[in-house]
Amino acid sequence: MEPFQMEKAGVIFEKGTKVSYTKVEDLAGVWCEWAEMELRRESFDNALALLRRATAVPSRKAAYHDKSEPVQNRLYKCLKVWSMYADLEESFGTFKSTKAVYDRIIDIRIATPQIIINYGMFLEENNYFEEAFKAYEKGIGLFKWPNVYDIWTMYLTKFIKRYGGKKLERARDLFEQCLEDCPAKFAKSLYLLYAKLEEDHGLARHAMAVYDRATKAVLPEEQYEVFNIYIKRVAEVYGVTHTRPIYEKAIEVLPDDKARDMCLRFADLERKLGEIDRARAVYAHCSQICDPRTTASFWQKWKEFEVQHGNEDTMREMLRIKRSVQATYNTQVNFMSAQMLAASKNPTGTVSDLGSGGLDDMKLLEQRAQAMAAESEADQPKLKKDILFVRGDASKEDLAEAARTANPDEITIEEEDEDESEDEVDGEESDGSSPRRGGIHQIKAEGGGGE
Repeated sequence: MEPFQMEKAGVIFEKGTKVSYTKVEDLAGVWCEWAEMELRRESFDNALALLRRATAVPSRKAAYHDKSEPVQNRLYKCLKVWSMYADLEESFGTFKSTKAVYDRIIDIRIATPQIIINYGMFLEENNYFEEAFKAYEKGIGLFKWPNVYDIWTMYLTKFIKRYGGKKLERARDLFEQCLEDCPAKFAKSLYLLYAKLEEDHGLARHAMAVYDRATKAVLPEEQYEVFNIYIKRVAEVYGVTHTRPIYEKAIEVLPDDKARDMCLRFADLERKLGEIDRARAVYAHCSQICDPRTTASFWQKWKEFEVQHGNEDTMREMLRIKRSVQATYNTQVNFMSAQMLAASKNPTGTVSDLGSGGLDDMKLLEQRAQAMAAESEADQPKLKKDILFVRGDASKEDLAEAARTANPDEITIEEEDEDESEDEVDGEESDGSSPRRGGIHQIKAEGGGGE
């Protein structure tokens, strides 16, 4: 482009910066395009001068989102212009001028996490490590979680790389400050980095304590992986026997599918250590969360274990536990099915009525209770209204018949043996030799004759 045309372009850009645009980004685009034109001409000083003008503080400051003010008074807070200005200073300016630009961005509070990271890397490249760490700390003060995660990761990684174990207490303070309000979503990588620091430069028991904290701080879907790392590190440092409490805690905390896997691994560990009874106890504990219909592999492994290390009694006990667990799950399923079936057969309302303008829960329960009460009342035997008076001369057969009529559900107990014994006694003592039965008959006869 010829010099004359460049001058005309510059005049047009100058006029463009005076226009009252609707958005600040429109004015920022004009300044950036003007600076890029100067860069194409390799006029770096002019480009820097333009961006210096664009970022200058106006005579009347205004908030970036204050639409009542013209865009020219709000341009000094536009990050687009400042980012380009910082890139040009870093490429063509001096260290002092570049640092001043980054500091100015932080002071007016328009920095992003990426700006902070770029500033820290720029200082580190120029061997200003402590200045870089100060820049990271300024960024941490500006942002909250989750935006501060990248800054913390960069800061802690660079600090450990720089000092290692020379400033261990300071590194521990940084990690504790970082993890104080850290969400569970970002906790895993930070806890592992902390534990690695303790393993390399600190104490083993501190590292294990960090792993233990990590199992509680991470997301539920990440707990299984963290437990595996924890178990592996404890086994390497202290030995496999020290992993038993970790297995027990994992089985208690993890969901059923992951806890089942932990139980199998725990039982296999006990088997390898020769603790057959402990392994069998682990299998028995795990069986309570293993439905035989869906977890056939677990029961097959337990069966193989008993075949190798058990006897007939232990195998029988395993089968008994399996039947008990099967019955428990069947009872739960049948109970739920019965409830659903009862709800579907309800004559006055169904489950679909709930929450859709039909009968509410309490009304359904009352109606079901009334129906059950009516059924139970219908099942009870109906007593006769007339009172029966038994005459004194009624025979034994009449009394028994009356009793059966009054209570048809009564169980009749046969007394054949007793009757036969009575007949035998009557036969033997019919001659009147027995004072017990014969005397009573005689007294009744005599009394009747006297009357």
